[in-house]
Amino acid sequence: MGVLKKFEQRLEGLVNGTFAKVFKSEVQPVEIAGALQRECDNNATIWNRDRTVVPNDFIVELSAPDFERLSPYSGQLGDELAGMVRDYAKQQRYSFMGPIKVHLEKADDLDTGLYRVRSRTLAGSTDQQGGGPAPAPAGRPGGYGYPPAAPAAPAGAPPMPNAPPPGGARPGGYGYPQPAGGQRPTAPAAGGRTRHWIEINGTRHQISRATLVLGRSTEADVRIDDPGVSRRHCEIRTGTPPTIQDLGSTNGIVVDGQHTTRATLRDGSRIVVGSTTVIYRQAEG
Repeated sequence: MGVLKKFEQRLEGLVNGTFAKVFKSEVQPVEIAGALQRECDNNATIWNRDRTVVPNDFIVELSAPDFERLSPYSGQLGDELAGMVRDYAKQQRYSFMGPIKVHLEKADDLDTGLYRVRSRTLAGSTDQQGGGPAPAPAGRPGGYGYPPAAPAAPAGAPPMPNAPPPGGARPGGYGYPQPAGGQRPTAPAAGGRTRHWIEINGTRHQISRATLVLGRSTEADVRIDDPGVSRRHCEIRTGTPPTIQDLGSTNGIVVDGQHTTRATLRDGSRIVVGSTTVIYRQAEG
């Protein structure tokens, strides 16, 4: 049985009690649980061959109406969500730097039914996967929207796979822009055509035509199984410059932290549709 299904069944057992009113909210706890799983996947940092570290401290931002409905149960709901993250990490063989915590916060810029997730890595006294002392990250500690810094490699050793680039780690909080020092500008090339692709939960989808439609429908070029995504949600256009256009979706799009209906894309742009993060990539040659 999947982790999300187990989580849903645990909450169903409480429907007649504490969580009876929670399920009337526009935002359902199982939706938040799925977003936390994706937050772990999107921010997993490989430290070595046997250890992949994911965030352990999460903030779920809710609209004012949803926060009002959920906040009286935030303690119990946070514990249930933290337990779900722990189960998912065990299944994926992820490690934590400290205890897992999930907090709810109100965001006045969100409409009812929309939410955002931010995360960071906080070092604790024990490694939550291995049980031994947790090594401190090299460099700055993780901040909201950033994965932990990778440990320093021995002199002369090759860089570890997926290590954050110099000058700033890749961002991790969904719906949040990259730091100015951590952007990955596209290097100009002497010639050749530009390749375009997107990455969703670690899967690459090549853009081989002038347009690419994202949506929940099977007729979309790239189907996203997310209840917050419309059947034909948005369209990426590989022009000069490349752009993204909302197609009249219910929940809209967020590009590099900004709610918008149309935006110019660059290599590394983060597009949020529903509770799914899409990374736009391009390269010459």
